[in-house]
Amino acid sequence: MFGICYYPEHWPESQWKTDARMMAGLGLTYVRIGEFAWSRLEPNPGELNFAWLDKAIEILNDAGLKVILGTPTATPPKWLVDKWPEVLPVSPETGRVRGFGSRRHYDFSSKIYLREALRISEEMAKRYGEHNAVIGWQTDNELCCHDTTLSGSNTAKQAFQCWCEQRYGSIDALNEAWGNVFWSMEYRHFGEIDLPLGAVTETNPAHRLAYRRFSSDKVIDFHQQMIAVIRQHAPGKLITHNFIPMVDTGVDNYALAKNLDFTSYDNYPLGRTDLQFADWPAEKLQRYMRTGHPDFGTYYQDQTRGLNDGEFWIMEQQPGPVNWAANNPRPAPGMIRFWTLEAFAHGASCVCYFRWRQAPFAQEQMHAGLLRPDGSKADAWPQMEQARDEIKALDLLTHSPSRASVALISGAEAQWVSEIERQGEAYDFNNIQFEFYSALRALGVNVDFVSVEADFSQYTIVIAPSLPIIDEAFVQRCKRSKATFIFAPRAGAKTREFAYPLTLPPGPLQAIAPLRVLSVETLRADCPGELHWQGKIYEAGIWREELAAENGEVLGRYEDGKPAILQFGNVIYMGTLTCSDFLKDFFHAICDRAGIATYRWGEDIRVCQRGALMFAFNYAGEAQDLPLPDDGDIVLGQRRIAPYGVTVWKSAASALQ
Repeated sequence: MFGICYYPEHWPESQWKTDARMMAGLGLTYVRIGEFAWSRLEPNPGELNFAWLDKAIEILNDAGLKVILGTPTATPPKWLVDKWPEVLPVSPETGRVRGFGSRRHYDFSSKIYLREALRISEEMAKRYGEHNAVIGWQTDNELCCHDTTLSGSNTAKQAFQCWCEQRYGSIDALNEAWGNVFWSMEYRHFGEIDLPLGAVTETNPAHRLAYRRFSSDKVIDFHQQMIAVIRQHAPGKLITHNFIPMVDTGVDNYALAKNLDFTSYDNYPLGRTDLQFADWPAEKLQRYMRTGHPDFGTYYQDQTRGLNDGEFWIMEQQPGPVNWAANNPRPAPGMIRFWTLEAFAHGASCVCYFRWRQAPFAQEQMHAGLLRPDGSKADAWPQMEQARDEIKALDLLTHSPSRASVALISGAEAQWVSEIERQGEAYDFNNIQFEFYSALRALGVNVDFVSVEADFSQYTIVIAPSLPIIDEAFVQRCKRSKATFIFAPRAGAKTREFAYPLTLPPGPLQAIAPLRVLSVETLRADCPGELHWQGKIYEAGIWREELAAENGEVLGRYEDGKPAILQFGNVIYMGTLTCSDFLKDFFHAICDRAGIATYRWGEDIRVCQRGALMFAFNYAGEAQDLPLPDDGDIVLGQRRIAPYGVTVWKSAASALQ
């Protein structure tokens, strides 16, 4: 259930056996290698050198370790880009070629790069596909990291023109779908279509949405062909990919994860928190500077778990300070052990630490490992040992993660729409989705992330924080479900081609929520109005809709008395964005009515269930008393949970859920 990321090519061969022996002694099972080694595997065009990798795999195998082998396609070597410079991507912001000297320097639209990536992947799969030490494969590495989904290259433009012709059939159909009569934007043929970049002011939102869909399709096609090559030569072996935060890929991650045996996530709570909450005031951020926000790490873990509705791994776990955020603090005492247990509580099957030994050279030399560059054990080492022993004692394999009662609908199209048409600068898809998730997690409610194509009948509550594009098939699945549906504002606000519905929003959703959005106003985040609910006043801001409906129960009103939240049977429509206090109070009431247990135990306590085990995590630097149930049988920790501590218990109630 534990692994490590290792780079034998970075260290003398004389050191490999010692490393392997120490890994096995630490209780590690899996070792991921190879994902950045193309220049060593093929130092010159067609000159393959697998001897060193053969040796490394043999040494790891002899120590009883199992290998996850990465395809090296995230870092094409210098000779490849010199031979075919057209494989390099072009920044859509600046128009400059993104050159060699780092990583992810390839264009997903390049047929040449696709050919070369498949070639080296096939060579590796032929050689190691049936090797008994190689039990699985990782495709590429962190697809789309560093904003590399979109490319402004001529290669991408030509591919986009072909994609448009295949999608729309005729240029007249495209002009009609995009509304190109506006601003005299009509095209005569597909060869006239540029990428929607570098214009004087904003480009057509339908054009930009098509560009996002095209770019997503290119990434997915690249990935699916790589999976197919590995499958062909490595029958029966596991295949995964290490995802970055879903919002950072800019692609349809559900489609990207298709045909994987399981998904993986690279978990860096401190770096991500520093980036995500950079605009927070110091007194607010400092509380979580060394722990990560209580919901931010699990937010992406739960999304990753939902991509293929099954098993997921942490392929890279932060072991100490990293090198790539704006600021890189040291984790609070015990946080490596804390994050490890947290990942398992949220359904992980394996946690792999990044990396074995801190590199003394190149870009990541300030990134911590389990070992320091001199080979001494870093602070993470004893914490990993503690987590290893605790996970073994908890016997987690007998406590399989169960399906949650609450689902959050997520998808790339909602992100694309909100990024293309903000309407108000404070409207941000990821922030909105995170606020909804965070409110549920503050209540101790387990959450499943699902796509718009999911079967909703197995959930009690289904929430759509942002779902501007809805089709009839989605509405029919809602009708077949007995779940309580909660739609946030902007639901059904756009057609498939980014037009305003002639029936007014929420468009097709009117079949189950018969209302009309008469107008929309967007407000500064610091200039909210009021939301009145059950005798209390909360914020109603950022996005506010004027709602009209002949029927429906009014659950909440604006400051002027007009309806802000309406309910139609099992469907609730929220016409405004609001504050976290309302979301927690409102979801608490909905869960209570549905019979879903909640654990609202304070700002810094998070509760999670895995099988019959209940986990409480204390993000505070001081001990706190847990109001555990009378039938709670503590199996780890104490009722008074330690600073940055974990308490695990069994209860009759949790066993039945």
